[in-house]
Amino acid sequence: MAFEATKREWGELYAFFRLLADGYVYAGAPDGKKCEQRKLPVAMVQREEHDGTRRYILENETDVHICGEKIDKRIAREDFAAVAELVLAAVKESRANDVMSPDGVEEFLDEVAIYDLEAKTDDRTDFHVAFYQTDAPLVGFCVRSRLGSMVPLLDGGRAANLKFEQAGVKFATPTVNKINAFGEEDDVVGRMLMIERLGGVLKYNDVADKVFRCNLCMIDLHFPRMLGEMVRVMHLDGISRVSDLTEAVKQLNPLKIKDELINKHGYYEYKMKQFLMALALGMRPAKLFNGTDTAISGFLWVDGNGEVVCFQNSDRQAFADFLYTHTRFEKSSTERDKYGYLERENGVYYFKLNLKIGLLKR
Repeated sequence: MAFEATKREWGELYAFFRLLADGYVYAGAPDGKKCEQRKLPVAMVQREEHDGTRRYILENETDVHICGEKIDKRIAREDFAAVAELVLAAVKESRANDVMSPDGVEEFLDEVAIYDLEAKTDDRTDFHVAFYQTDAPLVGFCVRSRLGSMVPLLDGGRAANLKFEQAGVKFATPTVNKINAFGEEDDVVGRMLMIERLGGVLKYNDVADKVFRCNLCMIDLHFPRMLGEMVRVMHLDGISRVSDLTEAVKQLNPLKIKDELINKHGYYEYKMKQFLMALALGMRPAKLFNGTDTAISGFLWVDGNGEVVCFQNSDRQAFADFLYTHTRFEKSSTERDKYGYLERENGVYYFKLNLKIGLLKR
């Protein structure tokens, strides 16, 4: 019997099967395309299943040796290739997010005893890969696929709110109520502009969550202020791409640093890339971050045509450059994350904006 799964679930399975079928993956270039000079042989893929850890060993050019607690069998690599192509075609043809399994796919999944399309892990990796030889150090990867919706780099909920103090004119309570009642619930920009029209000023104040504040300060003590300015520009000017927002902040220079540091050293770009790398490799708003590497060591990037490339922590420059040019600030739900309104705290009104960063979908 056929079954449905989301495009994201199919995307992870597709990348997994593609590695086993091809026996290699190209390193990614900053533009998201493959780096022809860096073809990485895959010796083994390790994945978590319902019955424990599975190892998929590429012992030769023709077979995949599947080893697990309750399985020990060999499957032809061309079978993985055929199923990968079926999945890719089905996902590309469907306009809906839920895609029905193509004919023959469910039978193949039963044969190789795969019941979880998304691997069940506690360390947020999708699977681990050993390159060149089976006893090489395992590299933990997350799959990010343009074939479906992608997990944001940063989707921290209320913990990722930044606070702006309402200064300038002191508003009476009826004025505050009028501002908060303005427009639709998600009309954050409308309320920000209304505050300005009435003589108010929104000045960056702090990060709402103390853990996230400390995490951001690990990048730079002034980095939260830089992010605050970027979020403000995103809302007021409609700029969303990280590279464009960073360029806008360079012109504004909210940290009042010297031109030499901005233009010769690329301060703002450098700090943003550091932050994006930290997010990609495991930083989360509400969890203490001390710079220690997590189990996540890279991304497997699947483009809209099904091309798979990998970005690794060991090739930080290409990874950071890719993230810098392929990410954007996004707007989250005002109701869920509780931002976009004037709120009174210890006699002072604050306006919160939410920080959410995702990968470009095209």
